[in-house]
Amino acid sequence: MIKVCSRYGIDDLPFIPGGRVMALGMFDGFHQGHTDIIKSAVRLAERSNLLTCVQTFMDLEKKGEDKLLYTLEERVRMLEELGVDEMLVLDFPKVKDISAQEYCDRILKMRSGAAALFIGHDYRFGKGAEGDEFLLKKFASENNIGLRVISDRVLEGTGRRISSTWLREALSEGDCVLAAKLCGGRHYSYTGRVVHGKHAGRNMGFPTANLEITQDKFVVRRGVYCSRILLGNRVLYGVTNIGRRPTVEAAVNDVAETYIFDFDEDIYGAYIRTELLKFLRPETQFGSKEELISAVERNKIEAKEYLKAHGLE
Repeated sequence: MIKVCSRYGIDDLPFIPGGRVMALGMFDGFHQGHTDIIKSAVRLAERSNLLTCVQTFMDLEKKGEDKLLYTLEERVRMLEELGVDEMLVLDFPKVKDISAQEYCDRILKMRSGAAALFIGHDYRFGKGAEGDEFLLKKFASENNIGLRVISDRVLEGTGRRISSTWLREALSEGDCVLAAKLCGGRHYSYTGRVVHGKHAGRNMGFPTANLEITQDKFVVRRGVYCSRILLGNRVLYGVTNIGRRPTVEAAVNDVAETYIFDFDEDIYGAYIRTELLKFLRPETQFGSKEELISAVERNKIEAKEYLKAHGLE
C-alpha cells in the first residue's frame, strides 16, 4: 500500500539508506505523458532496489474549467495501481514562495534524499516557477543525483502533444472517447460513496446511484453518458447524467447520477467509480417528467447499442 507523506503539513518522508527514485510534477490529468514519467521511475527503482516516490501538490486552487481533473484521493489510487511506493504531497500555499534553489536543497536533497529524478521537459518549480530542467540538471550534477527528462508523448495520427490542457478541452466538449485515448485507454471517472438524493429517479422508474462532485473537481460537459460502474470487484454498466438535474430539481451543485442496468440493490454508502464511456446528449430541461422519462428510455437504448458494438455487454 502506498505511503502518503506531507511536507510542511502532516509528516515528512522518513530517511532511507540509498535514497529514492523520485518523479516530480503535479500529475493532475494522469495522461500518457504523466504515466511515462512515473512508469520510468518505477522501473529504475525496481532495478536498483529502491523506493519510488512521486511528488505532487495539495491545496492547489484552480477555478472554472481549470479545476483539478483528479482529487488527491483519486491520484493516490492511480499511483498505487502503477506500483508507486510513496507519495510526497507538498502543501502548495506553504511552498509556493520558496526559491527554486531552496526547493532543491531542502525538499529534494535534505528531506527526500533523492538518488534519481524523473521529470517532463516542462516541469517548473520554486517561486514564480523560476526553476526548470536546466537548474535541475546543474543541481543533480553537483550532488551526484541522476536526472532523466522524459520526452513528450504525441497522440498517434495527430502530431499534437498530449497535455492536461488538451484533456480538459476534450472533456469540456464531452469527448470522453478522445480523453481515454489521451490517457492510454483509461476512462475519465468520478469516484465516491453513493449518497441519498431526492429519489426522483426511483419515483419515475429508474433508480439512480448518486455521487456528489466535490467543489475542487473538474466537471465535464454536462449531459448524459454511457458509463461503466466499478462496485468492489463487480463491473456494471448504465447511463450517467452529469449536471444539476434542471427538470426535477435545478440543483446548485453538480452530481453524477447513474442508472445501472438490471440492478436494484441498496448500495447507499458504497464506494463506486463511474467511468464515462460515450457522450449521448447534453443536459436538457424538459417540459415535463414524461418527456424526461422518454429521453431516459432512448438513452438506455443508445447506451446498450454502444456497449454491444464494443463488446461490453
